[in-house]
Amino acid sequence: MATATRRSATRRSTGRHRRWTAAAGALALVAGTAWLAAPASAAAASAPVDFATHCVPPPIAGIPPIDGTTTAEITVDNATPKVGDTVTVTYTVTKPAASNPVDLALPADIMTPSGKVALGGAQAGGVTVTGPKKNPPVPGKGAFPPFSMTGTFTVTAPGSITLSPGDYNIHTSYIMELDTPCTVITPPAPVSETITATDVPGANERAIQLATASGKPGDRVTVTGAKFTPLADITVVGRAGAAETADRMTFKATATGGFTASLAVNDKATTGIVAYEGSSWSAEKGAGPAAYTVLDDTPLPGNSQKLNASVAAGTLSMSQAGDTVDLSAVDFGKGGAATGDLRTVTVKDFRGGPAGWSLTGKVTDFTGPGGTIDAGKLGWTPACTTKQGSPSTCAAGSAGPVGSAGATLASTPNGALTGGEFTVDAKVSLDVPAFTAPGAYSGVLTLTLT
Repeated sequence: MATATRRSATRRSTGRHRRWTAAAGALALVAGTAWLAAPASAAAASAPVDFATHCVPPPIAGIPPIDGTTTAEITVDNATPKVGDTVTVTYTVTKPAASNPVDLALPADIMTPSGKVALGGAQAGGVTVTGPKKNPPVPGKGAFPPFSMTGTFTVTAPGSITLSPGDYNIHTSYIMELDTPCTVITPPAPVSETITATDVPGANERAIQLATASGKPGDRVTVTGAKFTPLADITVVGRAGAAETADRMTFKATATGGFTASLAVNDKATTGIVAYEGSSWSAEKGAGPAAYTVLDDTPLPGNSQKLNASVAAGTLSMSQAGDTVDLSAVDFGKGGAATGDLRTVTVKDFRGGPAGWSLTGKVTDFTGPGGTIDAGKLGWTPACTTKQGSPSTCAAGSAGPVGSAGATLASTPNGALTGGEFTVDAKVSLDVPAFTAPGAYSGVLTLTLT
């Protein structure tokens, strides 16, 4: 699986994530930033933590930096996400280290907080969080009140992911625009929340391994398999390029989905071995090819030399030209289409087998200060170009809505021999209702290559 994260905005966007793995891919696109989004309710247990903080008052205050203690808590809306899921993070500062630096009292609703949450464990990086412009009145030299900030990140790796409070900033908009940045003195701060991510269900994890990579005609090669369906009918067969040879055997997998088979290879044209469930090859229920060379022992004529060459099978992968897409702005009261171009995705199919590929996408609702814009409001018009000389020809998906159910961006069919290089693009359009509250709205588009 190849994954990457892409942010797209009606105004501007922040934060980037990227991850690569080896068989299919998920690409995430986030539209907008969460400047005015309301804090999400937490569904997972978490713990408040204290950490030493260095806060720098605005120069106009004429006071030195403040070294104090911040008390904060991180919560999430999903403590057991899957790879590719979007997690909403809420960073609540219950006791800021800083206070109002001036004698002048501050009125209500002039404070806008922003900050970072540090990720650790199975997934490193940071989450940008922001809070609404909302606060009770603050007396002169009085303590800043508690505040909450929210943001999202896309899960890119399975395992335990820790979340710790990071640096934060308190911006005030009253008479003058002033900032009070507060940094963690000894980062990272203590862990406040831990989530456990799991792999995407249904991904093909079947695998085979050969005990030897070559042999003479008639020699047997031991083939071991793992993560097949328990007790399924398995076929192990030789391959001559994309075609199967007569060297095959069938049996049942063990109760744990594994097997060990001893396949006699007689065909001198064999270049690899595959294993699959059912009566015919399927990329969804098969594994391989694992490279295998038959050592031709036919005696050579006198005064001659035999030259051997091999072509190694590669992988199916994708990459992208950047990870930020800016959608055009729309006017409050008018609404309409916020448009942009998906960053070009390059698909490379170097497997050299009979299986085609499919690139699909699905999107979440767009969240912002006015609530949400339904995922079904995002549509696209796909395009796909095949590099000259490629065995396969890609087809663009149909124009229309993407939605949470998803749609196909591009694909290639199965064939006797498939492969090649392809570039995939799309025009994207978000249909914004006329009286959507002003601000930035964020959604996550996940692309999956299989």
